[in-house]
Amino acid sequence: MANVVLRIFTKDLPSRLKIHLGQVRHGHHLRGKPPTIARSLKQRLELLKEVDPTTSFKVNIGFSLPRISLRKKQIWMKEWKAKRFDTNLMEQVRNKESFLNLEELKKAWLETDMPFHARRIADHYGIFQDLFEDAFFFPVVPLEINYRIKDDDTFVRVHTGNVIKPSEACKSPEVKYKAEEGSLWTLVMCTPDGNLENSSNEYCHWFLGNIPGNRVEQGDQLMDYLTPIPARGVGYYRYIFVLYKQNQHLNYTEFKRVQPCLHLKERNWNTLEFYRKYQDYLTPAGLAFFQSDWDPTVKEVYHSALDTKEPIFQYDFPKPYVRPQTWFPLKQPFNIYLDRYRDPKEIMKEYLLKKLRNVHPFKKPKPPLKYPNASSLDNRLPSWLKTEMVKERLGFGRINDLK
Repeated sequence: MANVVLRIFTKDLPSRLKIHLGQVRHGHHLRGKPPTIARSLKQRLELLKEVDPTTSFKVNIGFSLPRISLRKKQIWMKEWKAKRFDTNLMEQVRNKESFLNLEELKKAWLETDMPFHARRIADHYGIFQDLFEDAFFFPVVPLEINYRIKDDDTFVRVHTGNVIKPSEACKSPEVKYKAEEGSLWTLVMCTPDGNLENSSNEYCHWFLGNIPGNRVEQGDQLMDYLTPIPARGVGYYRYIFVLYKQNQHLNYTEFKRVQPCLHLKERNWNTLEFYRKYQDYLTPAGLAFFQSDWDPTVKEVYHSALDTKEPIFQYDFPKPYVRPQTWFPLKQPFNIYLDRYRDPKEIMKEYLLKKLRNVHPFKKPKPPLKYPNASSLDNRLPSWLKTEMVKERLGFGRINDLK
């Protein structure tokens, strides 16, 4: 009846006012802006895409991407067209009648899409933002970094953001990459997370300079390798390998540390300042990184190797708010309401004594009821006590803490 009256009343009203009245139903008022003023979903998405050009401008400080020859593109296109409509190819691969050359596919991916994929993932993890601020580079030199696990033939490889535990990365990794004979390189491993003194600085975990070609073991080790030391309670730290190509031999004497370097103050590092100083002689070319979180070996490193206390981060949870107690609280379970104002230790003691009364040192515990809800309870008991007994039979609630 109300809707009929509303339609009659709004028959001669302007359309803008009709929209406002049409939104009123059963006493509710219009929430937010009316449809004639509010932005549509498409408009709001377009606003999110708009970025200030002064803050979104990025500078490429790396090498330009290598161009693929026209002949190689034609070969790939011919092969793609031949296999595009081959419906039996996957069936042959499943039946092992035909094989895909994975090495060739990987080689083609490294030449074409790998730098774009690596840069996109690094942007997602904030690598360039934290190391180079408004600069980036395409990792045109693929890095193969492997951690050997406990003198075994098992390796853990560093990719782009995979998780490696500190116990797996306790020793310096094996680093491989393709390099021309006579070229010089610099390899730096650092973390922008968890500097205990200055959050704007990093820690340098490994620094090798003037590496001849790809013979990493022959480079000048300016800072020896330090295992990842993510603090307990913080989460994942990022450990980043950046490979720079040198255009001449560089004097890194100022970064030389007494080895083993076991003072974290001496490992303070700032990638941006380092690059600004040597930007005329260095060009970033390779990138790989992994994530690591706390495990028990970190505690041993802090106490034994670094001879310092282990930092532990914990959240101080505020005490839950308890309303002032009232007489005869309505719609509140009797026992649960009173337990809010009791000492938790007293409650746990009560449950423990209840358990000890039913435990015999030489007899097996009584088997649980096969059908707990089918066993009757004394009707003279109060309802709250019946509820507690049913919960205990079914194993619900606080009784599980003492099992």
